[in-house]
Amino acid sequence: QVQLVESGGGLVQAGASLNLSCVVSGGTFTRYAMGWFRQGPGKEREFVAGMSRYHSFSYADSVKGRFNISRDDAANTVYLQMNALQSEDTAVYYCAARGNSGIFYYPTGYDYWGQGTQVTVSS
Repeated sequence: QVQLVESGGGLVQAGASLNLSCVVSGGTFTRYAMGWFRQGPGKEREFVAGMSRYHSFSYADSVKGRFNISRDDAANTVYLQMNALQSEDTAVYYCAARGNSGIFYYPTGYDYWGQGTQVTVSS
């Protein structure tokens, strides 16, 4: 059973930073491409950032230059460093694993999901 557990969310003021973590267990982490998605109130789940098993990466235009994705294969962990947070970033952030090598930009392309961690940014 593959399990993903996110942590690091919280309530912060605009301009603050948060570092989200996602620990993967029950599978071979190095076989997965990883993605971060978010879903705000009344919105569709959207791609935020992704990293392939070969450590290539991609970002949504809305977070490019502010967010950074990284992965530590030895720790079975993927991170999302979030800087200069704004109210528009308020959402539940989900970690996802894809049983393939490459980044995929849609939720349907991922096999395993965490339960999400809430990020709330006050203006």
